[in-house]
Amino acid sequence: MLELTTQGWILAVLAAMAVGMAKGGLAMVAILAVPLLSLVMSPVQAAGMMLPVYVASDIGGLIAFRRDFDLGVLATALPGAVGGVTLGWATAHLVPDWGVTLIVGLIGLVFALNALIRPDLSAAPRRTSLPKGSFWGGLAGYTSFVSHSGAPPWQVYVQPLRLPTVIYAGTTTWFFAVVNWVKLVPYAALGQLSASNLKAAAILTPVALASVWIGFRLVRIIPQVLFYKLITWGLLAVSLRLIWQALAG
Repeated sequence: MLELTTQGWILAVLAAMAVGMAKGGLAMVAILAVPLLSLVMSPVQAAGMMLPVYVASDIGGLIAFRRDFDLGVLATALPGAVGGVTLGWATAHLVPDWGVTLIVGLIGLVFALNALIRPDLSAAPRRTSLPKGSFWGGLAGYTSFVSHSGAPPWQVYVQPLRLPTVIYAGTTTWFFAVVNWVKLVPYAALGQLSASNLKAAAILTPVALASVWIGFRLVRIIPQVLFYKLITWGLLAVSLRLIWQALAG
């Protein structure tokens, strides 16, 4: 069994809750999972431990959004995403643990700052684009492979499309469900789905599944603007800590 302190298990449970709430409608929350666990373990191990939790949680999301998605958006973004996952696999041995920690921190920092300072989307809806979808989908696939942090580049592409809320949520769920299933192959090949990681994931999966319901409730009780601001500031703090941790050695 994975050796974790009490603090480590608390962070692991919070990470699993973040994944589950994301599948319940609070998509941005999932980006907190790996940064939180990276405070107490290698980000590579954190990513490996959380992937089965993501995959299990995706099943509920696919059932909920089985008819609510935009096939055109998926067609323009998924091929690039598969390429991004492949690139992450091919370069996995070239990036040391501190480098992955730095990447995770920088991804979170850029996303948090962008969420805090960017203006509201008020322009006319854009159309799907194969070049743009391939680029941002590829970046989402790569960052998702590294740290399950594919949401920022994905949102850069999809938010300007101004999809209806349910279609946006469903398309996002289907996109990352496919990406997560694709990641199972390289993660297994790299040894990230070890017995200890799978045992820990088995413990955390019920927490994530229960948190899907929590996400559904929170999205209806707490004003989303306030909730996202709290999550964004939390992500900013964790990301800065990870960057310092990586640079300090």
